[in-house]
Amino acid sequence: MESKKSKEVFEWLVCILIALVIVALIKSFVGFPTVVSGESMDSTLQNGQRLWISRIGIKIDKYPKRGDIITFEAPDSNHLYQTKVEADLNYPVAKYNEKKKNILQNMISAVSIFGKTDFVKRVIGLPGDHVEIKDGGVYLNGEKIEEPYLDNGKITGSEGGLFIDIVVPDGYVYVLGDNRDNSTDSRRFGCIPINKIEGRAVWRFWPLNKWKVLKK
Repeated sequence: MESKKSKEVFEWLVCILIALVIVALIKSFVGFPTVVSGESMDSTLQNGQRLWISRIGIKIDKYPKRGDIITFEAPDSNHLYQTKVEADLNYPVAKYNEKKKNILQNMISAVSIFGKTDFVKRVIGLPGDHVEIKDGGVYLNGEKIEEPYLDNGKITGSEGGLFIDIVVPDGYVYVLGDNRDNSTDSRRFGCIPINKIEGRAVWRFWPLNKWKVLKK
């Protein structure tokens, strides 16, 4: 009898392990759901809405495309707003406090698909692009870009950030929130390394009356 119970427990443990491996594989190579937190993407995305984040395009193309909405690990909290003392305008990148994870932390990260993604922003500049914030708009390589996703009359200012006239370094992207006067983004913390990008937002599935495939 004891042997039979032990066998059942072992079988359950194997099933749970297989399920966790499947979840980790889906999150790593296919995608995962996440929840919008904050107002930085208003009116495109609102606080509390749920998105499906795809990792397929990120894995295949390496870089996202201009106009894509991406999720990424937030920069170190002490460097969300870089000051003149610490900012390097010749190498305008976000600062991360790289802490080495132990095995347990890596396992939890791999299987956790319902945790809040740190930041959701829109890709504006790719490596080599000259990004300028001036005259209430965004200029890319000398040309003002059209941004139909912004609310009518919405202008883009510096919001106190220093990274408003920079060239995006190789391996990085420049991101902005659609709610330009209420967004902590690359203007303040610099360009995001592509290895911190978690995925591309492709589908808003909640609330149901806001169901939408997300386009540029």
